[in-house]
Amino acid sequence: MSVTTPDTAGMGAFVDDDGAQQIYLAAKRRMMWRRRLLPIAALVILLVIWEISVIAFGIRPFIAPAPSAVFKVLVSRFDILMVNLLPTAIEAVSGFLIGNLAAIAIATAFAYKDTLEEAFFPIAVMVNTIPVVAKAPILVLLLGNGMEPKIAIAAIICFFPTLVNMTRGLRDVNPQQLELMHVLSASPREVFQKVRLKNSLPYLFSALKIAASTAVIGAIVGEWIGSTQGIGALIIQATYNFDSPLLYATIVVGSVFSATFFGVISWAESRVLTWNVART
Repeated sequence: MSVTTPDTAGMGAFVDDDGAQQIYLAAKRRMMWRRRLLPIAALVILLVIWEISVIAFGIRPFIAPAPSAVFKVLVSRFDILMVNLLPTAIEAVSGFLIGNLAAIAIATAFAYKDTLEEAFFPIAVMVNTIPVVAKAPILVLLLGNGMEPKIAIAAIICFFPTLVNMTRGLRDVNPQQLELMHVLSASPREVFQKVRLKNSLPYLFSALKIAASTAVIGAIVGEWIGSTQGIGALIIQATYNFDSPLLYATIVVGSVFSATFFGVISWAESRVLTWNVART
């Protein structure tokens, strides 16, 4: 008499697959925490070395203040730092939006009209080669002494990287995809939305992450030229007054805002590019 035994091979395969998935997720979590904790640990080590060096070598505060002195200023003058951060943030975000929207629009025109690119791209390159410190006085003379020239500087700095990346992304499309859309009788609008625009998004977000940092730099540089408020103006005031703790604290606030802005764009990228396997 034959006895039928259950086939456990398939069950073992499922268990193995499930176990492998758990191992993969655990390794991914460890890698994520590693990427987060290592920079924090390195920063703490550098701050400790900085603090010890200032004390050991007797470095004067107006030359290089200790991190503890900078932290005290961050706490005691937090309100002043935030009041000056607000206009810089408005200028940076406004310039970021204006510069990138203009770059996307022009890149779209370049992608469909080679003549426009051949005519105007060299001009964009020439404008981009002009140093920011040279553009700032010209824009102040043209736009006045308010927020407008700072926004314009931030927009100009953001414009060129996005223009280059977006143009490439709209053009660097698989010809087979275009042929398929043609066979399906897709309209030019559908081809743009479903093929070209989707293909350009990884290029676009790469440029936006760069622009998130450079926009803040542009706003701060603009504030160096005739401004009484903002992170840039506070840096100039602290420098002239030899108030190094305030100078360093102001730089820290500007850097934290720039990093936060970069993080917001990276978060948006992770939500929008869920289909892009290459980014993981």
